[in-house]
Amino acid sequence: MKKYSVVICGGGSTYTPDMMELLCMMQNDFPLRKVILYDIYSERQEVVGKFGEVMFKEYYPDLEFFYTTDKRKAFEDIDFAFVQIRAGGLKQRNNDEKIPYEFDCIGQETCGPGGLAYGVRSVIQMVDLIKDIRTYSKDSWIINYSNPAAIVAEATKRIFPSDKKIVNICDMPTSVLDAYLPLIGVKRSQIYPRYFGLNHFGWFTGLYDKETGHDYLPDLLKYVEENYDEIHEMFKKKIKDKNDHWAITFLDHLEMLHDFPYSLPNTYNLYYLYPDRTLKHYNIHHTRYDEVMNGREVMVFDYCRKIAELGRMKGTEFDISSKINPDYTVDNPQASSTVYADNDVHASYLVELVLSIINNANEIALVMIKNDGICQNLDSEMMLEVSCRIGKEEIVPLHYGSVPAFEKGLLENQYACEKLLVDAILEKDALKLRQAFTENRIVRDGDLAKKLISRFIEVNKDLWPTFK
Repeated sequence: MKKYSVVICGGGSTYTPDMMELLCMMQNDFPLRKVILYDIYSERQEVVGKFGEVMFKEYYPDLEFFYTTDKRKAFEDIDFAFVQIRAGGLKQRNNDEKIPYEFDCIGQETCGPGGLAYGVRSVIQMVDLIKDIRTYSKDSWIINYSNPAAIVAEATKRIFPSDKKIVNICDMPTSVLDAYLPLIGVKRSQIYPRYFGLNHFGWFTGLYDKETGHDYLPDLLKYVEENYDEIHEMFKKKIKDKNDHWAITFLDHLEMLHDFPYSLPNTYNLYYLYPDRTLKHYNIHHTRYDEVMNGREVMVFDYCRKIAELGRMKGTEFDISSKINPDYTVDNPQASSTVYADNDVHASYLVELVLSIINNANEIALVMIKNDGICQNLDSEMMLEVSCRIGKEEIVPLHYGSVPAFEKGLLENQYACEKLLVDAILEKDALKLRQAFTENRIVRDGDLAKKLISRFIEVNKDLWPTFK
């Protein structure tokens, strides 16, 4: 059986330990010969890397593992590059989220002006990273789940048009399914979805049984309608405190489903459909950045340091022996992590995609791909997020057809914004940058766009290119 080599770009991410644990658990289905961590932030990566040294030594002794900041060492002789970089680091995430609040505007890392600022940095760094990977590994799969994925996908489509092994994915639609399918007793492994949209701006319009073809979406929508108060109370009870972002998000999402009860929307649609409500979720003193820094950031790095200090996991409270090579199931993604058990499905979703590739299984997954008639009444150049069959040599999208007028208007507005932003970055065009910010549904004002851009230039310094 072939053994594969994997590099995780963004090795110092708090998501990396969970990914590495899952790789340990999948030894039978996804056998590996080498795992490499690569990051430009060496101090963060070292914390995660020392944890990895302990874990792999105990649970995957034949595996070669190391972490590095050297591009050649990282990218030579690899089969898969998993990309989860954060251009500008957490410092700039803080700015992306808080600067908009200076102007009474939503501050969010992937949507609105914060997402656009993040996109400026991400496009530049992602393009350079892909070029580096291709310098040393011409045929590896590059699977990107770095944000803002829609903007990154628009840029990579243009710069690497013939590279069929660059895949942009997102786990948020999967998280929506994991929140709602249990309400009607359906497992995610039972269904294949019908979905369309841009990344962080899409809708499920069908949830079909793999064996019978039955569409569970009408069943789900009916159940939500008939049991709305009960479900609302159930979601409300999950909110730990006023800063419990994801629990509050899903409560608001339920209300969005109640207002537009004909599809199952992405949670991020809230920012565009309810901007006044979502503006109130945070304030300049406490955004999602602060939640992460006081929560996940502390928890995951403490976990890694404790294991590194112990020098072992077996026989301790951190032992994952019982999880090595279990009967893996997509219906229990949280079982893959002892690091952070709240809502971390991205690792399992990523590995599901990889398994379909290496086994040429042609399983259906949601990925970003050029429209080219998939949704016939949308711009053919849009990088849509839709259902695709995933095989060993290619990814084949499922034809969708025309989309409704309401969604069409929203998506065309958002795509114009994202297209203009990528135009601006590649052409260093200040006018198009200003147009992109003004076009955005959350900004909607030329004067505000100028103010926001000025502040982002100020805080990003050398990370922000010169626009003329």
